[in-house]
Amino acid sequence: MANDLRFQVVGEAFKKKPLGVQTPAERPCEYFGKHVFNREKMYKYLPKDIYEKMIDVIDNGAQLDRKVADAVAAGIMQWAKENGVTHYTHWFQPLTEGTAEKHDSFIEHDGKGGMIEEFSGKLLVQQEPDASSFPSGGIRSTFEARGYSAWDPTSPVFIIDDTLIIPTVFISYSGEALDYKAPLLRALKAVNVAATEVCHYFDPSVKKVTSNLGWEQEYFLVDEGLYAARPDLLLTGRTLMGHDSAKNQQMDDHYFGAIPERVAAFMRELEITALELGIPVKTRHNEVAPNQFELAPIFEDTNLAVDHNMLLMSVMKRVARKHGFRALLHEKPFAGINGSGKHNNWSLSTDNGVLLHAPGKTPEQNLRFATFIVETLMGVYKHNGLLKASIMSATNAHRLGANEAPPAIISSFLGRQVSELLDHIEKADKEDILAMAGKQGMKMDIPEIPELLIDNTDRNRTSPFAFTGNRFEFRAVGSEANCASAMIALNTAVAEALVSFKQRVDARVAEIANDPIFATVPDGSSSGHNPVFHAIIDILREDIKTCKPIRFDGNGYSDEWKEEAARRGLDVETSCPVIFERYLDADSIAMFESMGVMTKKELEARNEVKWETYTKKIQIEARVLGDLSMNHIIPVATRYQSQLLSNVEDMRAVFPAEKADALSARNLKLIEEIATRTATIETKVEELVAARKVANKIEDEHAKAIAYHDTIAPMFDVIRRQIDKLELIVDDALWPLPKYRELLFIR
Repeated sequence: MANDLRFQVVGEAFKKKPLGVQTPAERPCEYFGKHVFNREKMYKYLPKDIYEKMIDVIDNGAQLDRKVADAVAAGIMQWAKENGVTHYTHWFQPLTEGTAEKHDSFIEHDGKGGMIEEFSGKLLVQQEPDASSFPSGGIRSTFEARGYSAWDPTSPVFIIDDTLIIPTVFISYSGEALDYKAPLLRALKAVNVAATEVCHYFDPSVKKVTSNLGWEQEYFLVDEGLYAARPDLLLTGRTLMGHDSAKNQQMDDHYFGAIPERVAAFMRELEITALELGIPVKTRHNEVAPNQFELAPIFEDTNLAVDHNMLLMSVMKRVARKHGFRALLHEKPFAGINGSGKHNNWSLSTDNGVLLHAPGKTPEQNLRFATFIVETLMGVYKHNGLLKASIMSATNAHRLGANEAPPAIISSFLGRQVSELLDHIEKADKEDILAMAGKQGMKMDIPEIPELLIDNTDRNRTSPFAFTGNRFEFRAVGSEANCASAMIALNTAVAEALVSFKQRVDARVAEIANDPIFATVPDGSSSGHNPVFHAIIDILREDIKTCKPIRFDGNGYSDEWKEEAARRGLDVETSCPVIFERYLDADSIAMFESMGVMTKKELEARNEVKWETYTKKIQIEARVLGDLSMNHIIPVATRYQSQLLSNVEDMRAVFPAEKADALSARNLKLIEEIATRTATIETKVEELVAARKVANKIEDEHAKAIAYHDTIAPMFDVIRRQIDKLELIVDDALWPLPKYRELLFIR
C-alpha cells in the first residue's frame, strides 16, 4: 500500500515535469543534452555555413568572426525563447573555487516607448563584470574595476530555469587571467601542440591530441534540519567538534551497500538533471564512510569536464535541498571517518581515437606507449612539489596523509608489468631492444603481453598518481576543489616534458644520422636501424633513470616511505602555506612562461590569493570554534554541573554525610572534571583569540598564512579534545549540538 501511494505521488510529479523529472517512458539517451546548445541544436538552429564555421572553431581552434558570432547568437536566441528563457549570463570560474554569474534580461528599448528582446553576437562573446570585487592577488585594485568575460565556444551554452548560461573566461583589463579557465585552455593548447609533435614520430597523420578527464565526485549528505543546528557545518563546511559515534565505518558495511531510499530518490533526480545538462554521469554508489556517496561520469575533454564538474556541484546542492538534505563537499566534514576526494582520471588521446597511455598490439605502438608513460612521469617528477601545491588547500590538508587518502608526497604507482617494461628498456642490450628488418618496421624485444590490455596493473589506493591501465588517476584532488587547478599544473608539466623530449630526440637523430648503420638504400628501405627509433630509445633510457625516484609501488601511508621519499629528493613538506611556494619556484615560473600558460605576475597574484584564502578559512574556523565553545558548550556544561551540585546537596540533606558522599562520589568526580575541562577550554580560547590578534597585524599574506598555520590551527584540536570529552559527560538532553550518531545515519 505504501509503495502504491509513493508511485502515485511520483506519477503526479511526472505530470508537472519540472527540471530533472522525466516520465517513465523517457530514457536517458532521449533527454541527454536536452538543455544544452550542443552540435545537434547547432545543426538545427544555425545556417549550414555558420554551423561548419563553428565546428571549425570548436575542433580546430579557428578564429571566431564577429559575423559568425551574430549568426550564432540569433540561433541561440531562437532556441532559448522556445524554451522559455528570459535572461542570459556569462558564467565564469573566479579564484574563489566557485562560479560567478550576473543575469541580464534580453529586453531592450524599441525606440517607440516599448520593449523588444535582442541578443547579439557582441553580448554572446563579451561582457564586462566588475573585476575588483573578485580575488585578484593585487592585479586589480578597487579603483581598477574593469574586467572582461569572453565566451568559450568549446564549452556549449546551456539553460537552467529561465536563464541562458554562457561559459566564459575572465580576464583583467590589462589581460591577466583572473580565473581558472583561461590558464586551463592555455595548458590544454600547450599539451596538444607538444604531444602532437611527439606523435608524429609514430603516426604523421595525427592532427590533434586531446587531454581527457573523468572525475569521481565524493560527497556527504546530512539531514537539513540537523545541518541547520550545527553552526560549524553551516559556516565552515565541517564539524569543529563532535565525539566519534560508537558505530561509524568500522564494520565496512556502508561501502557499496544498498543505497538508502531517500538517497536513491535524490540520486535519480540529480542524474536526470545532470544528463539534461549534458553531464554524462554514469556511476553512483555508497562510499566508505556513513552518509558518504560518489558520482562519476564518462570521461570528456578536460575543459568540458571541468565545467561539468563545477556545474554538477552547484546542481547537487540545489537538488539535495529539495530532498531534505544538505550536500557536504568539504574534504573532511567529520573527524574519525574517511574524508572526500575527487579522483581525476587523466589521459591523452589523438584525433584518430588512439589513447596514448594505452599499450598497443605492435612494437611501434608499445614504444609510443612507453614514450608517453615515461614523459608523463618526467613531468610529474620534475614538478612533484608543484603538483602537490595544485591540490593543496586548508580543507584538503585535513584529508591528505590520513590513512584514507594519498599522502602529501607525490609519487606514481605503475604496477609490475609496466615497471618491468621500463626496466627492460633501461637495462637491456640496445640490439635486443631495437632492430629493423626491411620494411617490416621496428622489432622490440618487449613482449606484447596480452594482459596489458586488461587490468595490466593492480590498484594502489595509497598512490597519489597511479597508472590504472590506459590513464593516470590523480587521486589527491580534493572533493570541493576546482579540477582545473590540478589539470593546469599536470598538463603544463607534461607539455614541458614532451617538448624537452622532442628537442633531445631531434638532436640525437642529428648526431647519429651520418652513422653508416643508418644509411638508406635507393628504394628508401632501411639497411639498418631506424635513426628516429634509435634516438627515442636513447632518450627514453635517460629519462627512465632520471624519473625513477617518482616511481613507488609500496605503501604510501608508511613512515618508511616518508623517510625514503626524502632521501629520493621528493617534496615532503606538509605545511599548506609553504607548499604554495612551489608555484614561485624558478622551475615552475620557467615552465608556465615557456609553455605560454601563466606569467610570473599571474603566478604571484594567484599565490597571494591562495595565502589570503588559507588565512581567512582558518580565521573563520577559529571564530566559530571560539563562539561555540564560550556561548554553547561551556554554558551547557556548567548548567549540567549545577544540576549535579544540586543533586549532591540533596543527597546530603537526606543521608548522613559519609553515606551521602559515597553515593555522590561519581557526581563529585564529574563536577570536578567539568570544572577542569571548561577552565581549559576558556584558557585555550583566550590564547586562540590572542594569537589571532598577533597574526592579524602581519601585513604580508605569506607570513600571515604561515602564522595561522603554525600558531592558530594547532589549537583547534586541543580545544576540541576537551569539548568531545564533555560531550560524553553532559546530559544528552542538554547537549546543544546534534551528535555524530545523529548526523551520520540517514533515516
